Amino acid sequence: QVQLVESGGGLVQAGGSLRLSCAASGITFRIYDMGWYRRVAGKQRALVARVTSSDITNYVDSVKGRFTISRDNARNTVYLQMNSLQPEDTAVYYCNAYGGPGYLPNDYWGQGTQVTVSS
Repeated sequence: QVQLVESGGGLVQAGGSLRLSCAASGITFRIYDMGWYRRVAGKQRALVARVTSSDITNYVDSVKGRFTISRDNARNTVYLQMNSLQPEDTAVYYCNAYGGPGYLPNDYWGQGTQVTVSS
């Protein structure tokens, strides 16, 4: 059974930092592209950052220079370090695993963790 379990969300003041973690089980973690997405209330879920199985990273423009995604294949965990948080970063953050060994990619999601940034 595949599980992606996020942790590290919470309430922080503007300018503060949080580190999200996503622990994966039931997949061969190292071959998956891992991503963090967020859903702002009333809007669709959107990509925040992604790290490929080859450790290539990309970010949405609004978080460049503030957020850092990283992965630890030995721990089957992906992280999102979030610095200089702003109220507009308030959202539910979701972990995603995409890819796998077959021709058709798998697409797995965590349950989400709430991040609230107060002004």
